Amino acid sequence: MSQTVVEKIAQLHMSEGPKRKLRAGDFLSIRPHHVMTHDNTSAVLKKFKAIGATKVKNPRQPVFALDHDIQNTAEENLKKYRSIETFAQAQGIDFYVAGTGIGHQIMVERGYVVPASLVVASDSHSNMYGALGAIGTPIVRTDAAAIWATGEFWWSIPRTIQVVLEGKLQPGVSGKDVIITLCGLYNKDEVLNAALEFAGSGVHTLGMDDRFSIANMTTEWGALVGWFPVDQVTISYLRQRHAIHHWQGNEKFTEDDLLRWARAPLGPDHDAQYAAKIELDLSQVTPHVSGPDTVQVMQSVAQIEEKRIPIQRAYLVSCVNSRLSDLEAAARVLNGKKVAAGVHFYVAPASSQVQEEAEKRGIWKTLLDAGGVALPAGCGPCIGLGTGLLEAGEVGISATNRNFKGRMGSRDAQCYLASPEVVAASAIAGYITGPVHFSHANPNIRFTEFLPATSSAEKVAILEGFPESVKGRLVFLPQDNLNTDGIYGKDYTYREDMTPAMMAKVVMENYDPEFSSHVAAGDVIVGGSNFGTGSSREQAVTALKAKGIPLVIASSFSQTYLRNAFNNGFLCIETPEFVGKMKARFAEALANKEKTIIPGEEIEIDFASSVLHYAGESYTFPALGSVPQSLVIAGGVENLVAQRLGLHAEAVAK
Repeated sequence: MSQTVVEKIAQLHMSEGPKRKLRAGDFLSIRPHHVMTHDNTSAVLKKFKAIGATKVKNPRQPVFALDHDIQNTAEENLKKYRSIETFAQAQGIDFYVAGTGIGHQIMVERGYVVPASLVVASDSHSNMYGALGAIGTPIVRTDAAAIWATGEFWWSIPRTIQVVLEGKLQPGVSGKDVIITLCGLYNKDEVLNAALEFAGSGVHTLGMDDRFSIANMTTEWGALVGWFPVDQVTISYLRQRHAIHHWQGNEKFTEDDLLRWARAPLGPDHDAQYAAKIELDLSQVTPHVSGPDTVQVMQSVAQIEEKRIPIQRAYLVSCVNSRLSDLEAAARVLNGKKVAAGVHFYVAPASSQVQEEAEKRGIWKTLLDAGGVALPAGCGPCIGLGTGLLEAGEVGISATNRNFKGRMGSRDAQCYLASPEVVAASAIAGYITGPVHFSHANPNIRFTEFLPATSSAEKVAILEGFPESVKGRLVFLPQDNLNTDGIYGKDYTYREDMTPAMMAKVVMENYDPEFSSHVAAGDVIVGGSNFGTGSSREQAVTALKAKGIPLVIASSFSQTYLRNAFNNGFLCIETPEFVGKMKARFAEALANKEKTIIPGEEIEIDFASSVLHYAGESYTFPALGSVPQSLVIAGGVENLVAQRLGLHAEAVAK
């Protein structure tokens, strides 16, 4: 059976799972090469201790890098930082103090990410690691604690979409323009929760920093992985890093490794099965801007500069666009010029190493001479922390990766995203513009969706304590993108007095106020696509458990919801074919905007054969093997980890 590169890399790192070639939809346990946590290390540590763990399984696996709130010198924050450092020293974990750099940059520049590795982080922008031919994907804090304790976490392999890049970028166009364009052209969830494999002759024309920018912002595009093939550009970057590491006596890989990656880079099979294909001619890309307040809306710089939208703040910070080439590109625009009156321009390097090199080359001085305000190497205003946040009524243009309303300051401000060159040119002009003129153009949309491969019925062994089958009354909730606020409202999320019985009464209240009175314990919910999107609140899972719902079936799930579900021992099954049939069958009810449809018939889910039966028809779903079964039997990942560490569940509950 042919495989995508994501399936191949997952297979290399699998510790438990199907005893065959892996494919999309499979559940497995994975032993990642590394796991990075930043300021949230403190929160992960609390979960680690709550499990009852005392010793990190493999101290070479975690990496701690303080980068988010590093401008905060309050004693409470400094105390947190000291406790993280103390734990790292006691456990023998690599630790990077505040000011060393942004965690993702540290991971790539210090050699933690290498081709064909699988590296995770408790941060959404870990997709960036894919630029080096690795799988980089985000995890939640519970997963990070599980990795510390056992060296492993569970994963469900996403479908893969191939992104074919052709041609070559014009001078003055960057990787940031590429990903802004892709986010704007394909903004209907085409790549949501997918793994992206970049391919095509155009890939080899992109520099390493362009690839980092593109892979980084595949997160904003909605993907879980953004993988680039290994070529001479990759090897040259790694060789440069190896020389620095060798000189510093801190090698993470060898010359033999470099030769092996260069001679036989891992890639997909030629006949790999993709869910879809996107094609982009790089020569058609021009400078573009995202926003305001969303990456799903874009305008060419040619369009927006005609509007002369005034700005008050400009930012050259973040893990997506503060590397050396980014600073250099901005400095070329700013050289000999001054930032416009009334504009505040903030500059932070991706790492202290980047700043040192920029200082050596005179780049840093050029930025500051133009009026730039230097910030320490960290996230800062990108995450809405520290100096320079947007104030009410202001407009900012930023070389960061997110411009959600309120993220970089006041909710009454507006934020646009752009390349370093456009940010620099706008800072000089005082309004959004580019350094050179391009005619307005948007590349052609070329999206091909392939029919999803139907899951074949697969026999699996059922572990003791896991049901061979579940039978219950079908309850159809047809809305796509049913969010966590609809499942469990904000009025209850932060209340600590909510008992399971109280949670059961209010579950789905925001979606359908009549839900609780019509739905009973044992009913099986069938939802639409991207079920459980929105916030990461775990109560959107535990409230359904409290109601007595045994599982949710959907066309697809939000990845965060899926992780929260199995981390709490709650079953979720993806069956797009079955959900499609339900939408067709109840089309009239959908047209009448019915929220909760209860036809009165039972559905049976046979886990042993991976088949569900309804109304005389059968549908297959991805097999649930020993990994998801173990999570459900244990009642969630924390209990499972405790069991594997030989701890008692009662101790964990305390």
